[in-house]
Amino acid sequence: MAVPGVRVGHAERIGDGWLTGTTVVLAPPGGAVVAVDVRGGGPGTRETDALDPRNLVERVDAVVLTGGSAYGLDSASGVAAWLEEQGRGVPVGPEPGQVVPVVPAACLFDLGRGGDWKARPNAALGRAAVEDAARATTVRVGNAGAGAGAVAGGLKGGVGTAATVLPSGATVGAVVVVNAVGSFLDPATGALYGELLDGRTELPSEERHRRAQERVCAAQRRSGSSPLNTTIAVVATDAVLTKAQAQKLAGTSHDGLARSVRPVHLLHDGDSVFAMATGTHPGGSGGSGGTGGGGQREEAAPGGDGFARIKEVNEVLAAGADVLMRAVVNAALAAESVTVPGGEFLSYRELYGRS
Repeated sequence: MAVPGVRVGHAERIGDGWLTGTTVVLAPPGGAVVAVDVRGGGPGTRETDALDPRNLVERVDAVVLTGGSAYGLDSASGVAAWLEEQGRGVPVGPEPGQVVPVVPAACLFDLGRGGDWKARPNAALGRAAVEDAARATTVRVGNAGAGAGAVAGGLKGGVGTAATVLPSGATVGAVVVVNAVGSFLDPATGALYGELLDGRTELPSEERHRRAQERVCAAQRRSGSSPLNTTIAVVATDAVLTKAQAQKLAGTSHDGLARSVRPVHLLHDGDSVFAMATGTHPGGSGGSGGTGGGGQREEAAPGGDGFARIKEVNEVLAAGADVLMRAVVNAALAAESVTVPGGEFLSYRELYGRS
C-alpha cells in the first residue's frame, strides 16, 4: 500500500475445488488507530467492538479481509498467532511477550464458488497472508487473497487499490475486495460507475456492450448466482487521527462504495470499511494522537490552529471516499476471468477489452 509503513499481504487457493483466500493489512510496528463502519445488512466480523472509540484498545496491528463467509474468520487466528510470536499486541502483563493481539476481521461470501463447499480459509491461510504482508513491497491486485473468489454483479470481482497525497503531505490509500450484489458498471453503457464520476467520457461501443451482456447472461445461467456477497475494505492514512476521527473516516469512505457500486448496503451485503491511521506523518497542526507514538493530547478548540486541524481532517475524510471509489475501479480492471466446475466468472477487461 502507498501509505508509508502499511503493508498488504495475500494468500489464496485456486483449483481443485478452491476459489478463496485471505488478505491482511499489516500496520507498522507499534500499531495504528483503527476503526470500522459496517453498513451492510448481513455482515460477518470479528473484534469490531474493540474498535469503538468508547472502548479500551487504542492501537491495532493488523486487519483481516477474508473469503469463506463466517467460517473464514478463523484465518484471523493465524494472524493473531503470528503477531504474538513477534511480541505485537495489547500488553497485558509485565513481560514483553505477554500480549493479546487484537485482530479485527471481516468476511465475504464465496462459499462453493470453486466447487467445494468446505474449501474455505483457515488459520494456516491467515498466517500465510500475514507472512506475505511482512515481506511485501508491492500489492498484488485482481484475483489475489480474498479477491480470489470475489464476484460483483455477475462479473469477476477482486482486490483493488488506490492512493493520493494530500496538500498537507499526508497519504490516504485504500485496498478493497469487491464482492457485491450490485454492479460496478452502468448497465446502459458498460462504463464503470467510478470512472464516469471521475470524469471519463469514452464509453464502450454499443455493439461491444451488447455482446458483453449476452456473454454474462449465458455465463450466469451456467454458473448460477448467490445473493450473498459483501464488499470489504481498509482505508489507511499516515495522518494523525483519534479513534473517533478514524471512525468518521470509515464512514465517509463508504461514499466511495456508493459512487462505484450500485446498489450497496443491502440486506444480503455485509459491506464494511475499516479505517487505519498510523499517525506517522510529521505534518499537522495539533489535534490528538501524538506524532506517531500513539500518545494522546487534547483536541484543539475551533479557531486558529483548531480550524486548521479541522481542515486537515476534512481533507482526509474526503480523500477516503475518493480513493475507495478509484480502488473499486482498479479491482474491476485487474480481475481475471475464472473457469470453475459448472461455469465461469468473466472479467470486465475480457469483455470490454480494457487493461
